[in-house]
Amino acid sequence: MKQDSTRNIAYTVDCEDYVHVVKFNPFDSGDACSLIAYGGNNYVVIGTCRFQEEDAEVEGMQYKTLRTFHHGIRVDAIAWSPETRLDAIPPQIRFCTAASDRKLRLFTSDLQDKNEFKTFDGHSDYINDLVFAPNEGQEVASVSDDHTCRVWDLEGNEKAHFVLRSPGMSVCWHPEEAFKLMVAEKNGTIRFYDLITQQAILSLECEHTPLMSADWCLKNTLKIGAVAGSDWLIWDITRSSYPQDKRPVHVDRARLFRWSRVNENLFATTGYPGKTTTQLLVHHLGHPQPILTGTAAVGSGLTWHRTLPLCAVGGDHKIFFWVTEM
Repeated sequence: MKQDSTRNIAYTVDCEDYVHVVKFNPFDSGDACSLIAYGGNNYVVIGTCRFQEEDAEVEGMQYKTLRTFHHGIRVDAIAWSPETRLDAIPPQIRFCTAASDRKLRLFTSDLQDKNEFKTFDGHSDYINDLVFAPNEGQEVASVSDDHTCRVWDLEGNEKAHFVLRSPGMSVCWHPEEAFKLMVAEKNGTIRFYDLITQQAILSLECEHTPLMSADWCLKNTLKIGAVAGSDWLIWDITRSSYPQDKRPVHVDRARLFRWSRVNENLFATTGYPGKTTTQLLVHHLGHPQPILTGTAAVGSGLTWHRTLPLCAVGGDHKIFFWVTEM
């Protein structure tokens, strides 16, 4: 692995608007291309990507827009459903958004005539994150500044409701154990809930605030990562409720934390958006310094490719892609 600390953007995609959020589909959709969704001020665009790192016949990157969905309001978060299939006849695209009007919207499309959406009402403040149940995709969990985590069915009925002690910043679903949910709160507490008993079963402490983002490592589900203040923090949940490893990385404040989907030691963090540039750092637990430093004009959102060590950040009329080594 080259310790090339500053690496230029590998690829960009031009967009019609500012990109507030960008999300690779984390599930296999039955197609060689990867699905990506990005949200702007009033629409969501669904597209496919193919990279030369995975296909020798591609020069650089191929991007194609499949469908633009009118959203009517700024998109703040996007979650993909595992029911999305490009190899079905007809194909099915399903995703859920959180918007600045405190509502969730569930979109279902066959990329032809069928384009439906349902609105889920219930949160009384800004929604920070949402996720689909990873196996069947029949439920959605969301967390909000209203100090709740809510679980919904696909009709928008509330199936569970957890009262938090501070704003909910991140929510993750265990990839194998469908009844386990992780909720990270701004006050620095990360709790795990059992959806059957609807009780908290474990909690972790940052000793640091504000916690802005946390993620569950899918390659090793004993690992949890987060950013709080200007630091990143890593837990092994079998060892202690306090972080085993932490490091100050962003000069101002850290904003997002995302594990790579292909290597349990690889993760990325971003600095706070709103300045002229946002810093993206890719870290490897075996290296004392970040292995990649990128900057994006007023970047927002952070997502990893499902099968490549490649991540993307949204920005001003662009999506930026960086490739790192394992």
